[in-house]
Amino acid sequence: MLKKRKLLAYAMALLPVGTLYAQEQPLFRKAGAPTDQRVNDLLHTLTLSEKISLLGYNSPAIERLHIPAYNWWNEALHGIARGGEATVFPQAVGLSASFNAPLAKEVAASISTEARAKYNLAVAAGRHVQYMGLNFWTPNINIFRDPRWGRGQETYGEDPYLTGVMAGAFVQGLQGDEQGALKTAACAKHFAVHSGPEADRHSFNAIVDEKDLRETYLYAFKKMVDGHVESIMCAYNRVNSQPCCTGNTLLQDILRKEWKFGGQVVTDCWALDDIWLRHKAIPTREEVAAAAIKAGVNLDCANILQDDVLKAIDKGWLKPAEVDSALSASLRTQMKLGLYDAPETSRYSGYGADSVNNAWHTALALQAARESMVLLKNNGVLPLRADKYASMLVTGSNSASLEALMGNYHGVSGNMVTFTAGLGKAAGPGMALQYDQGCDFTDTLHFGGIWASQNCDVTVAVIGLTPLLEGEEGDAFLSASGGDKNSLSLPRSQVVFMQKLRAAHKKPIIAVVTAGSAVDVSAIEPYADAIIFAWYPGEQGGNALADIIFGKYSPAGRLPVTFYRSLKDLPDYKDYSMKNRTYRYFAGKVAYPFGFGLSYTTFAYDWQQPPAAGYKANDTIRMTVHVRNTGSMDGDEVLQAYITYPNQERMPLKELKAFKRVHVKQGGTEAVTLEIPMTELQKWDLQQQRWKLYKGTYGVHIGSSSTEFKLTRNVVIK
Repeated sequence: MLKKRKLLAYAMALLPVGTLYAQEQPLFRKAGAPTDQRVNDLLHTLTLSEKISLLGYNSPAIERLHIPAYNWWNEALHGIARGGEATVFPQAVGLSASFNAPLAKEVAASISTEARAKYNLAVAAGRHVQYMGLNFWTPNINIFRDPRWGRGQETYGEDPYLTGVMAGAFVQGLQGDEQGALKTAACAKHFAVHSGPEADRHSFNAIVDEKDLRETYLYAFKKMVDGHVESIMCAYNRVNSQPCCTGNTLLQDILRKEWKFGGQVVTDCWALDDIWLRHKAIPTREEVAAAAIKAGVNLDCANILQDDVLKAIDKGWLKPAEVDSALSASLRTQMKLGLYDAPETSRYSGYGADSVNNAWHTALALQAARESMVLLKNNGVLPLRADKYASMLVTGSNSASLEALMGNYHGVSGNMVTFTAGLGKAAGPGMALQYDQGCDFTDTLHFGGIWASQNCDVTVAVIGLTPLLEGEEGDAFLSASGGDKNSLSLPRSQVVFMQKLRAAHKKPIIAVVTAGSAVDVSAIEPYADAIIFAWYPGEQGGNALADIIFGKYSPAGRLPVTFYRSLKDLPDYKDYSMKNRTYRYFAGKVAYPFGFGLSYTTFAYDWQQPPAAGYKANDTIRMTVHVRNTGSMDGDEVLQAYITYPNQERMPLKELKAFKRVHVKQGGTEAVTLEIPMTELQKWDLQQQRWKLYKGTYGVHIGSSSTEFKLTRNVVIK
């Protein structure tokens, strides 16, 4: 009899999906039923051991219920990562430099389209493997508080407001607009106060007071929760001595109770192991498993929950009902993704190979790369007139580098266009264009391309960092600091190379710098006629750079981080206080300020409707600005609205509270409306432990960077 049952079960597992769904289905498979009812039905159908097996990222198949295996581990920082063919968009910090939230949403929507297509293809082939699912552990919304952090490239920069807006748009694009359903599931990480050092990330204890915690480190997370992000990832570290994945302050008091988050909480990978092995905050695996479940963890990116929850139940530390509570959030996510529905009922069932890295997505990658690049210097040499230059040298360690295009957590594309290839194509067969690597990251004695540069009309030198020099612990294997940077300096070999080029002739030299963080551009600034900061611009980086250099596109990217003069100006890397950090609190001189970026054209601002003179607690500051293009070509302008505060203790020096990127034709004018709700001006009162809107005089400043204000009005909040 047992053998017959096994054969029957095996035969059922082999039934075509359509046959399976044609039979009378249990409630958990009925797409039209309320989600919570479906989740409860499945919870009552699963055995305790089956439930526990689903608490880990590598969830096994439940064959008796015809539920296939599912691997939750998936990444999509700037395109589907590690899952084969996919469009590679600019790295997150570069996308943030566009200051274009609608673009971020469009990029993410394209990523989710590719995800659905790849998932359909994988499932049709019977593959249920890592990096091919429908949930993504994206975006990384930690504040890039210190330029040494190697993973800062994954973030949206140093500003909480910019991070909240750009990442919020990205989440919307990933998750889609279908009520009660998900196109893909996004996950905001790493909750919380997690931005280096990489070498200590499994053991450090971030000490931060409630004011910095609320105003800086949790601001974007609250925005994601308000925007219905499906998942939150708890971090490796401790915050004020509580491990992030078992501490009640973050997971229970703030996330669940105060913010009313009802989605899934997933651990960073092997974070639960850190709690007993490295933090030594809880002595055993079984106790960690119990503490994580009680704190509200739903999914473990490792195997402690799968291996040790039953042991914790046997010891009386957990109850089976708590397992149901933990698993329900993950099942709810899967229900909203349609994983228990008949495949043909999905609005995305028709997505296939032609939805991946297609011409439309490639064009979007080009647009994003062009909008991300920041012009830092231009003595008039740019844009190049193609009819003026008969020859060009493209050189530098990153000029033909794929790493410098891709950033970390990247996919694979057959459309990768290096800087050399992009410039060569744009120059066309009528220009004598040469390539020479010129230098590497270490050799300060031997250089190529000097003679060629002397004999060419113009030289483009592509230098800077790659994800091998800055990134996550273990991945950036050329980093001397565990993935982090120990200085702002460019590789010495690159600086010497620029000196050699400049000493060889007086012809134009255009420097292109790749990196995911602030670097010391001043070291090469005297030797370059123009400097373009290209970040890690994705598969179309070469074409985007060519469009900018040859004047097909006027650059308008803005820095989402401050470029400091020296690390000596900053506090200790391990100090998580915001004092003297980022443009919001740093009062010293900088190399390039937050929000900075040059253009090929010029703009003038005038008030169409200035802010009112006074406001009350429930009001919104609304203002409209006329932006006139007073220059010689069409271009984008990025309006930035900053607030200065009444003279109260620990107020920011200034703070971005609205922005908009607008295209203005040469000689044209566009009206731009910006809004700032009063809730955005609240600050955390340490004595009363609550948000407070302080009365007094505020400055409203409209400009093109955090230091260049073109319009100012004072307003009084009563």
